[in-house]
Amino acid sequence: MNDGTNGIVMLDEAPTHLVDLRHALHRNPELGFEERATADRVVRHLQQLGVTCECGIGVTGIVAWVCGDRGEGRRIGLRADLDALPIHETSGVAHASEVAGRMHACGHDGHTSMLLGAVEHFAANRDFAGTVYFIFQPAEEGVGGARAMIADGLFERFPMDAVYALHNWPALPVGQFGLIEGPIMAGGDRVDIAIHGRGGHGGLNPHGCIDPVRIAGELITQAHTIVGRDIDPLAPAVLSLCSVHAGDLAGFAVIPDTARLSGTLRALDETTRNTLRERLRALCHGLETIHGARIDLSIEDKFSITYNHPGPTATARAVIASGFGEAALAPDYPPCMGGEDFSYMLDVCPGAYIHVGSGDAEHTHGLHHPAYDFNDRIMAPGITLFVQLARRALAESA
Repeated sequence: MNDGTNGIVMLDEAPTHLVDLRHALHRNPELGFEERATADRVVRHLQQLGVTCECGIGVTGIVAWVCGDRGEGRRIGLRADLDALPIHETSGVAHASEVAGRMHACGHDGHTSMLLGAVEHFAANRDFAGTVYFIFQPAEEGVGGARAMIADGLFERFPMDAVYALHNWPALPVGQFGLIEGPIMAGGDRVDIAIHGRGGHGGLNPHGCIDPVRIAGELITQAHTIVGRDIDPLAPAVLSLCSVHAGDLAGFAVIPDTARLSGTLRALDETTRNTLRERLRALCHGLETIHGARIDLSIEDKFSITYNHPGPTATARAVIASGFGEAALAPDYPPCMGGEDFSYMLDVCPGAYIHVGSGDAEHTHGLHHPAYDFNDRIMAPGITLFVQLARRALAESA
């Protein structure tokens, strides 16, 4: 790193060893709460730097910290995610996944490597007052890693005044950053529905059956009107039933006993989230009454609303403007209806979540696509952003 304009410490390019580390993580992806080899690799790197850490927080999570040489001060958290996805990789890159049916399709290998780059900086430059905590979170992909770390006493054991996280964002070009105050990503629920009817012969005795396929068809059609007719049009919302299974295609004349559906609800405020849930429950109850079936509805909270707090968001905006130029802040940046597990940390601790543009001519595939690969071009600005977020936040008044 060297001094750039305005006294900002800038990283010219990502160190080769961190790019190599990222590629090694990419070749060896692990799913949520199974990131043991990933965690071991992170811990070895921390030990080589002489940085203290605690392991096993939230099963496979790690917290490391560096204290400044100038005494006590603010306590700032920086967070990255560790886990991969159950996807078969088709990227064709030299460092492609070596584990069948598993890949880093969301760039968490890059996030982890960037955070280790920030650890390296602070381990070598302790010219500050306070403490920087480095949170390596497991199981971000909808399986509750943030909540597990919080339940293990993350913020009681490691009190923080603010916490920050980044995510690579292929929909933004390299050099752009997405940041807004308030909701930046949606709260999300998983929906599972089981329709229990009475099966039978589809040609001989359909009138004697309670057909779950028919009911599923009505439910799908009516559920997809909820957003259009029960939700304020100025409140963004999504209700998507994405999967349906009933019977067997070979049983063309067999009405099954049961149909199963799954999907998701998304919203940017809790009032809208609750309305979606209530209307879907009412719809299922009404169809039960009309058809004499039993409908089991499960709505599981998967992600809280990712809410960027005013103070930390202002800090992040100032860091980006100073280090990368005001034009690097994407104008009129909209919130996203995707979900993010870091939201639960922001429910407990003030902080901000930033999208780091990673799209270019060689990286056109979106997150969770089997041909996706993290763009190593953004590793240097990502490390720089982590470092400058912590430095500016540490320097702020309590």
